[in-house]
Amino acid sequence: MRIIKRIALGLLTIIVLFGLGFVFWASMAAEPMSTATAALVSDQTVTVTQGDWLIFEPTTAPTTGFVFYPGARVAAAAYAPMAHELAQAGYLVVIVPMPLNMAIFGANRADAVLAAYPQIEHWAIGGHSLGGAMAAKYSYEHAEAIDGLILLAAYPTASNSLADRQLASAMIYASNDGLATLEDIEAARPLMPATTKWVEIQGGNHAQFGWYGEQVGDLPATIDHAEQHKQTVQAALDVLQQLDQ
Repeated sequence: MRIIKRIALGLLTIIVLFGLGFVFWASMAAEPMSTATAALVSDQTVTVTQGDWLIFEPTTAPTTGFVFYPGARVAAAAYAPMAHELAQAGYLVVIVPMPLNMAIFGANRADAVLAAYPQIEHWAIGGHSLGGAMAAKYSYEHAEAIDGLILLAAYPTASNSLADRQLASAMIYASNDGLATLEDIEAARPLMPATTKWVEIQGGNHAQFGWYGEQVGDLPATIDHAEQHKQTVQAALDVLQQLDQ
């Protein structure tokens, strides 16, 4: 019995240490660059509110909204430049921080956002990397509430196939992405709606979809950050504009 107790105690200790190590690792999120923090400031066309969510609200009354899930271990504020520009174009944008900076632990956090804005007539959801995969999952499970899907270096799983859905959607990916590779993206093609717009950013990479610096495992980009950002915003706008029609 003593041996069994010692083994059980040892296993419990290992599990606790592993759990603490994971929490510490996940909490070390990539911080936003100066370009991102500057986009957190309100201006004449966009009001930025920082609280449980990062809310970018245009001064005009929006009827279309966009919920965005950050990539794994990336601070929500790192996507503020994109959100600010989309709001300037007339759309409500809400970036949702995730538990332990992992969207897999908060895939349904869009529920509260949609409930908070009953005046929004059309909703799109999207995200970067793991955040995008969880956004696709949310879209799959909430077909009645989501009209658009915008994925940045991300794709749905086979169990969340959207092939038969009527969605305004875009797969935005980069040729030099070392994490969501071109092969990964191509393999996901049968899982997306037939009307999906596929946008390849030549020379872009994984990390430049946000503003948080370099990422382990990524490939070097051969276009500058601002150019990748510009193409990303335009592709996202194309989806949101479809929802306004």
